[in-house]
Amino acid sequence: MAYEFWGYVRPDGQVGCRNHVAVIPSVTCAGDVASAITRQVAGTVGYFHHQGCCQLPPDLDRVTETLISLGKSPNVAAALVVSLGCEGTDSQRLEEEIRKTGKSVRSIHIQELGGVSAAIKAGIDAAQELVIEVSGLRRQLVDASRVVMSIKCGASDATSGMASNCVIGYVADKLTDLGAAVVFGETTEFLGGEHLLARRAATPQTGERILEIVERMEARARSLGCDMRKGQPTPGNIAGGLSSIEEKSLGAIVKSGSRTIQGVLEYPEAIGDRKGLWIKDTPGREPEILTGMAAAGAQVMMFSTGRGAPQGFPTMPVLKICGNPHTYARMSHDMDINAGLVITGEKSIEEVGEESFAALLDTLSGRQTKNETLGYHSSIDIYTLGPVI
Repeated sequence: MAYEFWGYVRPDGQVGCRNHVAVIPSVTCAGDVASAITRQVAGTVGYFHHQGCCQLPPDLDRVTETLISLGKSPNVAAALVVSLGCEGTDSQRLEEEIRKTGKSVRSIHIQELGGVSAAIKAGIDAAQELVIEVSGLRRQLVDASRVVMSIKCGASDATSGMASNCVIGYVADKLTDLGAAVVFGETTEFLGGEHLLARRAATPQTGERILEIVERMEARARSLGCDMRKGQPTPGNIAGGLSSIEEKSLGAIVKSGSRTIQGVLEYPEAIGDRKGLWIKDTPGREPEILTGMAAAGAQVMMFSTGRGAPQGFPTMPVLKICGNPHTYARMSHDMDINAGLVITGEKSIEEVGEESFAALLDTLSGRQTKNETLGYHSSIDIYTLGPVI
């Protein structure tokens, strides 16, 4: 059986499921100007992060690369770069790299324009022109092998590993078998289960990389005199019945399915035209991991939750798969799929998996997720490694 969806085919061959004009502040100091522009111009979304200055060079490079990958996202049709003028990130390179995809890119510089008022006016004019330019683009029917899906679990409880993560694992396997790409992360939630992931690696080198990123994450915690288990599982996880990070990890990695892991991506890295199942080295907290997954080039995310996590992301639709039937009943306006029916015995993992797969294709074709309709999708920040100085 052929599976297809209606997407926007970009000049570089990527396929988007949304048609946004992204307003990208190159530094946090330009965020208020970028925000004013997006409030005024319909069809725009903003990447409002807190980085870009007074950081060490590796982190400034990391922020620049992440913003480039976000601008190249297939769900972004065009971009407006908002620069202060003295930031540590490379705003010129940001603009140039996004333009290489064939998208229209404009930029404004607050200091050069004479301040905030002039910059907002120039930005509104530029953003309006970009929105009008891309508004006539039409969807085309494309094969499901063009899907890039990211996956995550958050606000987890005991039902996550028994139901909603299992459902996402079913969908991940199905997409991988169809020749699509699936990206998962949350390195902090591999602890105690990393050896199981390493066994699924396509090569010994990939297996070593999986163990390496876990050790790297643990080493960061040790450098502050802490054990990773001081922060994981979270208080909400414990209240939901998860007793240890190992128990949480065993449930969390189920969402990756059972297929071979092809490789490991660094945080700012885009997946490009690579297929199959991939890991991206990310933390578990929503603003940073959702940003990293959008930067990977994911068109959409499937997000498993038990206690109820409602947030989405500016350019990447986030489908909420809820494993707890009581949470779904309380938060039905925030949860997209009721995987709690697995817990009650009313449906099988496979049945809810097929329902979720159909919802995925509908979302890729334009149907909005519940967090999109509520406008609850501004969670963004960039995962950096060093201090602010």
